[in-house]
Amino acid sequence: MTADRTPLARTELAGLLTDAAQSVSGVLTTAYPTSASRSYLHPVLGALSAGPRVVCELNDRLEGFVIEEPLPSTPAGLFTLASYASALGWLTESLAELTASVDQICTRVGIPAEPPGPAFTAHSPAEQDDEFDFAFSALELAAIRTAAEAAGLSPGDYVEVLSQSLLAASRITDACMEISSGLLEDAAYVLGEATDHVWIGEGPDSLPTLVRSLLARMEAAE
Repeated sequence: MTADRTPLARTELAGLLTDAAQSVSGVLTTAYPTSASRSYLHPVLGALSAGPRVVCELNDRLEGFVIEEPLPSTPAGLFTLASYASALGWLTESLAELTASVDQICTRVGIPAEPPGPAFTAHSPAEQDDEFDFAFSALELAAIRTAAEAAGLSPGDYVEVLSQSLLAASRITDACMEISSGLLEDAAYVLGEATDHVWIGEGPDSLPTLVRSLLARMEAAE
């Protein structure tokens, strides 16, 4: 019976969190080939391609963990489960936000083909020069025009969608780094305890790092 199973050792619990942290950080290092016609999506395509796979892997490991460490279980096991589940939920939410951002970018550039919105009104070359000379060097302007031409966009439109892509990439990067860091902190806490019990009480310091981070985000959003 599952109730008779020996709870996982602290080293195994910490290993579960450490492996999850490595998987999450791997989302940010995944490369994805990007054609010149879609170069404005390059900042996000790696995370967009790797993210769903990592979520599936983490979910499979979570299911295996619950089978091996049935509830109710040891305080260390519950602590690990709370940290892991928080990480999985946070990553899933962040990837959903990334997907929504990429969908908006694709819609704005006509993927699938749609008429451009009011914000995508074409500008004459003279207007483009007036708009960008103060922000870019001549070399940078030439690179923007070349990339925009390959993507079938005006320089102004290209800069706009590239900026949106960079912003989305920054958000998923921040999320993955915080999730990975939190998992490692919780792994060190579980592994560093002198016994197989961790302190789980009513105070905020007894909660896993990621749980505390999520609660702080919720309070900040109110």
